[in-house]
Amino acid sequence: MTKDRGIALTVFAILFALMALSNFSKPFQMSPDVGFVFLGTKLHGAANMIIAPIFGIVLAVYAYGIWKMRKFALPIGYFYAGYVIVNLVLYTIKNRGTGVMPPASFMIGYAIVAIGVSSGAAVLLTRRKADLS
Repeated sequence: MTKDRGIALTVFAILFALMALSNFSKPFQMSPDVGFVFLGTKLHGAANMIIAPIFGIVLAVYAYGIWKMRKFALPIGYFYAGYVIVNLVLYTIKNRGTGVMPPASFMIGYAIVAIGVSSGAAVLLTRRKADLS
């Protein structure tokens, strides 16, 4: 029997499930502005059709692992938290000073939420490591 995951991990599991759905939908977007951002580059075409669903699967498995309080969620959490930080840094470097880059205020807010959610989930799972089955 799994331990109660608590409100915060429940919210994180739901958020990661929603992000998984978003990633699965990226290849089907008709707008040229929509694409999965991989290592700082917005993908289009075949690359988007391959990479976005792969990350959708990773996030769906992660959400399930959090929901069921499974040990395999912890390394996924570490990987994803690191990936988010690297992706944000590379996106900023590659797109600084271009028309593609959103305003700094948006990017700061986005970075706070993205890093907070990805790292926060990993930290909470680490604190609850003994409860993971």
